[in-house]
Amino acid sequence: MGILRGRKTKDDHVRRRYRMRTKLASIGDDFWIEDAQGTRTYKVNGKALRIRETFVLEDLSGHEVAKIQERKLSVRDKIAVERDGHTVATVHKALVGIRHRFAIDVTDGPDLKAHGNIVDHEYEIERDGDPVAHVSKRWFRVRDTYGIEIEEGEDDALVLAIVVALEALTD
Repeated sequence: MGILRGRKTKDDHVRRRYRMRTKLASIGDDFWIEDAQGTRTYKVNGKALRIRETFVLEDLSGHEVAKIQERKLSVRDKIAVERDGHTVATVHKALVGIRHRFAIDVTDGPDLKAHGNIVDHEYEIERDGDPVAHVSKRWFRVRDTYGIEIEEGEDDALVLAIVVALEALTD
């Protein structure tokens, strides 16, 4: 699985890679996000019996790292990423622009943008034009699987929660 190993950039830092299935589990189902070595690192827990679509990102010990929850009663579809009961990011379709463009409002930091083919899992997440993460199915021969490559220094759990939110918005 050499294709999944962290890749060095021209600045000689290593990007971290994760593997996720292309279809989110239905509400009530769980699935794992694995690292480059195939080790389970995060669990996505689909919460059943909720009015809003809700997923919880948990670490290996079962502690909640982030809650990904649909926001009802808004003009545009939105999904909030929460930590410790506080919204840390809100993912929504961009008001203007091409079909596959999403805005990510980050509460305590610069906002992010996701662009590319979100539905086919070929897109990038950027901050002020600088890459934060790259999502691609091309790294895998296994059907229904795609990879997330996260730049060094980024909050992996937040980026993975945003990817889950984007998946839920485009499902």
